[in-house]
Amino acid sequence: MTSITPDPAGPRASTTRPLVQLSGVQKHFGDLHVLKDIDLEVAPGEVVVVLGPSGSGKSTLCRTINRLETIDEGEIRIDGTVLPTSGKGLAKLRSEVGMVFQSFNLFAHKTVLQNVTVAPIKVKGVPRKQAEAEGMELLERVGVADQADKLPAQLSGGQQQRVAIARSLAMKPKVMLFDEPTSALDPEMISEVIEVMTGLAKSGMTMIVVTHEMGFARRTADRVVFMDSGRIVEVRPPEEFFSSPESDRAKDFLGKILHH
Repeated sequence: MTSITPDPAGPRASTTRPLVQLSGVQKHFGDLHVLKDIDLEVAPGEVVVVLGPSGSGKSTLCRTINRLETIDEGEIRIDGTVLPTSGKGLAKLRSEVGMVFQSFNLFAHKTVLQNVTVAPIKVKGVPRKQAEAEGMELLERVGVADQADKLPAQLSGGQQQRVAIARSLAMKPKVMLFDEPTSALDPEMISEVIEVMTGLAKSGMTMIVVTHEMGFARRTADRVVFMDSGRIVEVRPPEEFFSSPESDRAKDFLGKILHH
């Protein structure tokens, strides 16, 4: 499987400003306070893995970054631009923020290649021939080019998730968000998706990954963000987080995860 080359005009900009910046972010679902005063910066080319127990706010945090969830207070910036609330500005920004979910969300009635090319053609106006050539290259890179003419239902879960990654990459995003991308997969399929994500990280793509895959976090993250009860409790390099977590909550979490 060849490495995945991100958009050269995207993540490796010469600037040192954060590519993703959350400041004082608050989010409620009714009476439930799910994000509490979140401050986080992610540098260009950085891989940040978000860990924490169920209900800690990890997925909500991920979904606020491309405004799938609105926020009540605070500010989110992508590459220096404040996240718009609606309209063309939001659509443009969403095209710069790729997202891969735990459910693959592929168009069931379209072929694999059509799933990858529909957004570049319709949203960015890329000519069909060019979109198809670039789409095949991406499918090759994630290891499913031989499935290009099949429908999603004819693929395994791991193959579908790799197509979903290729579909996001087809928009040449500045940052990729992964919201528990392996949690719906059988164990033998997890490794093939993790392999693609690891290659993407090595290529220099900026990534924010919500996951339960501790091996991926240890090997691939530049920083681990540990959340609990809607707050960021610790932000540490992975070797420090896994060997000597500072908070009792993180120690308890790792004790249950790593020694069950």
